Amino acid sequence: MGKKKRKKKIAEAKKQIKKTTVTEEIVSFNKKNYSLFAAGIISIILGFLSLSKGSITLAPILLVLGYVILIPISIIIK
Repeated sequence: MGKKKRKKKIAEAKKQIKKTTVTEEIVSFNKKNYSLFAAGIISIILGFLSLSKGSITLAPILLVLGYVILIPISIIIK
């Protein structure tokens, strides 16, 4: 009897494992995501260009806009 119960428990455990497999989520970017990402890159480039010219107000604003706002939003939004 002990072996039969053990085999039954193993079979039940295997069924639960098959039921609880993790499904892969496909990440797909569309035109909106790519355009926001491009805007973030452009903002960063303009920020570094203005920083090299000595701007102490415009450069940080553009860099924060690119790094902290636009690029993360382009990744998060579906």
